[in-house]
Amino acid sequence: MAMAGTNANSTSRVLFASLVGTTIEFFDFYIYATAAVLVFPRLFFPGSDPTLGILQSLATFALAFFARPVGSALFGHFGDRIGRKATLVAALMTMGISTVAIGLLPTYGSIGVAAPVLLALCRLGQGLGLGGEWGGAVLLATEHAPPGKRAWFGMFPQLGAPLGFFLATATFLLLTATIDDASFFAWGWRLPFIGSAVLVATGLWIRLSISETPAFRDVLLKQQRVRLPMGEVIARHPRALLAGTIASIATFLVFYLMSVFALSWGTTHLGYSREQFLWLEMAAVLCFAATIPLSAHIGGRFGSRNAMVLATIAIIVFGIAFKSLFIGGSLVGTFVFLAVGMSLTGLTYGPIGTLLAGMFPTAVRYTGASLCFNLSGILGASLAPYVATWLATRFGLESVGYYLSAAGVLTLLALLTVRSDHA
Repeated sequence: MAMAGTNANSTSRVLFASLVGTTIEFFDFYIYATAAVLVFPRLFFPGSDPTLGILQSLATFALAFFARPVGSALFGHFGDRIGRKATLVAALMTMGISTVAIGLLPTYGSIGVAAPVLLALCRLGQGLGLGGEWGGAVLLATEHAPPGKRAWFGMFPQLGAPLGFFLATATFLLLTATIDDASFFAWGWRLPFIGSAVLVATGLWIRLSISETPAFRDVLLKQQRVRLPMGEVIARHPRALLAGTIASIATFLVFYLMSVFALSWGTTHLGYSREQFLWLEMAAVLCFAATIPLSAHIGGRFGSRNAMVLATIAIIVFGIAFKSLFIGGSLVGTFVFLAVGMSLTGLTYGPIGTLLAGMFPTAVRYTGASLCFNLSGILGASLAPYVATWLATRFGLESVGYYLSAAGVLTLLALLTVRSDHA
């Protein structure tokens, strides 16, 4: 406990440690999402039908979401038994190694079907790491928060999502601007994956400089640790687990429709170039980042649940207007569509960490909050780009909007069963 002093865990250091880890994790996650649309269909799933190649690539994208609950259970167990700090370091290393390995993989042209198999294995590793990262980062922030400030502290790890997305998109834009297509598909696409090793090393250095959270130290002092945190969550907190999972679905769905599906549809059906659409998405993600602090302010004043209720109602309305807003031929119009969608993402994503963390006692909080978040990822994100592409191709773009609105209604109903949290 030598590092438990204020110097080791100053507010700025804690918040930065929670932010930097999620930024790196989401950077790794989003460079895969971008490559799954732009690169992998051509290099790992070649075929005569481009749409089939994209669907196969998006299927590997979905794999990580099925691995994330496993990561939640695994890292959550050690996070609730051993501590937040050590578990966060292990999660970051798992994610980082998997990401760098993707950048080193041979393609289908070199080793045939083994290439997509290895890609899928690395994607599973990414999912395991992210499954353990998010919950620990949120607890690192919220368990250090003074009274009345949990919503504001819980906002900082959430900022890692737009920051990671911004860095990932900027990286691909830089590559697009500096090398030609032949070089990009030959070796350029590998650079973001391999280069992430520098970010991971930075994140590990920062994570290793902090000490355990006060809440977990209190659990140790009072000898309140449970033998099997996951079993405790399922046996004693099933309602919180179910409500928290369903209450997060629209949060995932709106973001992955705005990022992965929109990029795919915009570049294959609306006539935008890769560079044009990446610029639009990078500008729109600033709206995502800007509305997260706004959501924290609303959550701090009216409660995290109420902040999410308002955002979810707006998402339902946005789904109804989806087709009329997402049209080709107008860069301004498409930017407005992306900006509105990303703003709504920030408003719903900002409070979710504080809400889920507040639904479970400290002794099982890492496991409980992580399971909710990552089980919801299966329902709301894993197959979202795939399902949206299938719906839009067969029933028109309006069906994607109805898909989003239906998820919003389900989320709203779950939120109404959650106890209001005025932290």
